[in-house]
Amino acid sequence: MSKLILLENAIPQTGFPEILHGVNTGTYLTVMIATALACFVVSEITRNYSQVDKLWSLMPIVYSIIAILAFPSPRVWIMSILVTVWGLRLSYNFSRKGGYNIIPWRGAEDYRWEVMRNHPELKGRLRFGLFNLFFISFYQHFLIFMFSSPLLMAAKYQNQDITLLDKIAAALMLLFIVIETIADNQQFSFHRLKKQGDRSGLYRESLRNGFLSEGLWKFVRHPNFASEQLIWVSFYLFGVAASGRWLNWTIAGPVLLILLFMGSSELTEKLSSGKYPAYADYRKNVPRFIPDPFRLFLK
Repeated sequence: MSKLILLENAIPQTGFPEILHGVNTGTYLTVMIATALACFVVSEITRNYSQVDKLWSLMPIVYSIIAILAFPSPRVWIMSILVTVWGLRLSYNFSRKGGYNIIPWRGAEDYRWEVMRNHPELKGRLRFGLFNLFFISFYQHFLIFMFSSPLLMAAKYQNQDITLLDKIAAALMLLFIVIETIADNQQFSFHRLKKQGDRSGLYRESLRNGFLSEGLWKFVRHPNFASEQLIWVSFYLFGVAASGRWLNWTIAGPVLLILLFMGSSELTEKLSSGKYPAYADYRKNVPRFIPDPFRLFLK
């Protein structure tokens, strides 16, 4: 059976439900389910619920390798290289904040999981265990699968030539990776200075208030989150270029990711508002994700 026939079986044109029976997508789903189960079991045993966080930047690289091995077209190669650049950079940022440990299941846990464990509706081993199973472990891995799914669309149309839209998508993805890198570096420097108690130089106002409001943070409250969302919106464009369809099933990935970041940032800001008196004014005056064009010129 040729690769083309295999791919047509894997990803028929009728939509998402039928592709679940395909060989290529089946590999993705097998990897996703096995990894989600492993994260659930490990997190329940260790009580460290950042197991998915450790793999967030690595699983799209795994999916890109699967795609390359089966369908090494130029578009899939470009997508895979960009995903690898994104993933390795994000893994480095996660590592320097203590997210990884020589013992794989250890490492710093996201402070928000502790908050969620103490939420009245989730408190208790059974309730939080179910939350861990369905949201932390399975839903988040499903989300990673979905925003990586343009690789499947590019594989399906592997014989389509590279287009101008591919070049635009690649340029945008690189741009937002750079912006996210700058944002993460500013945030890392701020927290290092805050931990050291140094208020004499960079980020003086932010250190006085207790939260970062300078650098890219003076334009939007979450420049790193905004960049992450735009990275995967840009990635979706590769599937559009391959298929010729501006609207296809892989759009669910970036949409679900945006919804996740809306909820995540809401929780983060609620906690920050309770800790820092000046955060309410900052929240009122600075947009969450999309910069105010007038503010860009005035600042």
